[in-house]
Amino acid sequence: MYTIKLFLLIAPLVISSTIERDYLPLDSVSSEPKSRFAMLDDVKILANGLLQLGHGLKDFVHKTKGQINDIFQKLNIFDQSFYDLSQQASEIKQEEKELRRTTSKLQAKNEEVKNMSLELNSKLEDLLEEKILLQEKMRYLEEQLTKFIKNQPETQEHPEVTSLKTFVEQQDNNIKDLLQSVEEQYRQLNQQNRQIKEIEEQLRRIDTQGLSENSISPKSRAPRAALALHLNETKDAECNDIPADCTTIFNRGERPSGIYSIRAGNSQMFNVYCDVTSGTSWTLIQRRTDGSQNFNETWENYKRGFGRLEGEFWLGLEKIYSIVQQSTYILRIELEDWEDNKFYLEYSFHLGNHETNYRLQLVEITGNVTNAFLEKDLVFSTWDHKAEGQTGCTESYSGGWWWRDVCGENSLNGKYSKSRAKSKAEERGGICWKTQDGKLYSIKSTKMMIHPRDSGKHRMNRGNSRKPIN
Repeated sequence: MYTIKLFLLIAPLVISSTIERDYLPLDSVSSEPKSRFAMLDDVKILANGLLQLGHGLKDFVHKTKGQINDIFQKLNIFDQSFYDLSQQASEIKQEEKELRRTTSKLQAKNEEVKNMSLELNSKLEDLLEEKILLQEKMRYLEEQLTKFIKNQPETQEHPEVTSLKTFVEQQDNNIKDLLQSVEEQYRQLNQQNRQIKEIEEQLRRIDTQGLSENSISPKSRAPRAALALHLNETKDAECNDIPADCTTIFNRGERPSGIYSIRAGNSQMFNVYCDVTSGTSWTLIQRRTDGSQNFNETWENYKRGFGRLEGEFWLGLEKIYSIVQQSTYILRIELEDWEDNKFYLEYSFHLGNHETNYRLQLVEITGNVTNAFLEKDLVFSTWDHKAEGQTGCTESYSGGWWWRDVCGENSLNGKYSKSRAKSKAEERGGICWKTQDGKLYSIKSTKMMIHPRDSGKHRMNRGNSRKPIN
């Protein structure tokens, strides 16, 4: 730059001196030799200035070339960094696709596990029924065999009877083994279901982290943490993993209403319907809605239970007894009449065993309808099993129920009427409820359910009656 400035200063001087020489007057011709020497000096000065200018331009070109090379190097570094970022973004997208595919597979696996669990529960229920039938047959055969031996004490036992007895015992042992195997599979399925839920939660967390890492800075990125799927990891499974009632299932986080498997006390595992409303869960023991199930059953069927849990059913006196022996329970009865009025009652109660004909003792009464149980100490009877001291209630009225010495006061297991009863006789013969002032109501639908008294909130008022029952 200094050379250029020098050139710009010298050039005008040389040019001006040249012009002056061209226009000298004739009287100055005599001084021509001196002027030529002056021109030579000016040319030399100009040549030196141009030479310095050339060197300055050469240095400037070298510097510019070095700067351009630096710029190209920086551009190459930038291109490489951009390429690396593109590769990392592609890897992240690929990992996200893999995670989504894994999540879909796990969800499908979870559905399969749930379906297998439902199938196992259904098979277990069938096995339990078959076991009960075989036990009844075996009991009957043992009684016949005992009578046969008493009648013919000296006669040797018939080979066919012996083989039949052995076969029944073998079948009973096989059913027990199958039950144990099904229970073990049920525990394993529950454990796998919990593991799948944990894995899904890990996938959701990692998916969220992957979305936040899409905006990567040009700096080096930390290595991505790999997902550890501990599918083979197992935990100790104990028998107490099977819940004791619907309240235990609810406390474990299972909130939807539906069919679940429980084991109450020392009983075998069986299915129940859990009704979840108002922040708690009730175990249904009876439901009537449409008359699809005949409730005029035998004593043995009322002990064992009958019907469909998703429809009309009676859970079974033995199952109810095994549940309520675990704690103090509340009995809740929900009613709906043919005018769509809804009512409820809650009793603190005690239930006896089969030796007492499942004696029902009612201690406390609450609800929006007055008491219909005039007696607080009732025994259960059916048409083929009348408890001692009972009148002919079971002969006059349909269905098994807790009776005393007064018939027709109430019966929630009576014959179902497809429409409102037209006479008092029809009301008493079907599902009915009588209040303290003597009014007898024909009932369209019923629910009977139980819930532990000491497990938190259990009161719930579902009644939206348009008029109270006195």
